[in-house]
Amino acid sequence: MTSLDPQVLVTVVTIFVTGFGIVLGTIVPACWEGKAVLKALEGITRQPEAANDLRTTLLISMALLESTAIYSLLVMLILLFANPLLDRFF
Repeated sequence: MTSLDPQVLVTVVTIFVTGFGIVLGTIVPACWEGKAVLKALEGITRQPEAANDLRTTLLISMALLESTAIYSLLVMLILLFANPLLDRFF
């Protein structure tokens, strides 16, 4: 087996970590968004007169949950295309 150059090794590890991070960073917020929608729909079916308040709260919480997925994507794109580890260690 051949030895990898340290720069290539850091790049390969970064690519794998980035792929795992993107998957985890999108699945977790999507699951929580689904739970939030489920609870909001349950609340609307129990109290239809509170539908406007629940809808407003749901939209705000969905925006906050989606922002975590966007931040995760941003960090992973930085790791992929502007890898700060290469400059710091090599």
